[in-house]
Amino acid sequence: MTDLRYPVGKFPFERNDYSDADREAAIEDIASLPQKLRDAVAGLTDEQLDTPYRPDGWTIRQVIHHVADSHVNSYIRFKLALTEHEPTIKPYAEALWAEFPDGKSFPVEISLQLLDALHARLVNLLKTRSPEDFDRTLLHPEMGPLNLHKMTALYGWHSRHHLAHITSLKERLGWQ
Repeated sequence: MTDLRYPVGKFPFERNDYSDADREAAIEDIASLPQKLRDAVAGLTDEQLDTPYRPDGWTIRQVIHHVADSHVNSYIRFKLALTEHEPTIKPYAEALWAEFPDGKSFPVEISLQLLDALHARLVNLLKTRSPEDFDRTLLHPEMGPLNLHKMTALYGWHSRHHLAHITSLKERLGWQ
């Protein structure tokens, strides 16, 4: 049985050997996410949007809003790492953020619009950096130093991970 929490597998934090092709693939995952999310939720009813992707998991609506929250933070983290020497970033309580009214009941279109604009900026930022820029690091208080190679791979994975929460639920429930 597949672990519904990790439909694309867990992110390999131990990996440190990212190639230019890996970075380009991750950027493409990030670039394509807003439209893929839009396609995944197109035509879903409020009842469907409020269905958890797994028992005791977030609803589809919460997943969409979480991705927006997370990727706003990622954009800021990338910019900090590109403009400061190993900045310490601020983690946030994503599970608590998902419980706020905007995460539980706001229309998903609001976060989809945010992701359209945000990802246009984030992808432009990533595509216009030199390969050496991805060697820059930030300090995550819980994970330690992370370079931008790994951060790019992480957010590419994060894009595929949460998209798969939605698409695998739709597949399991026979939603077209």
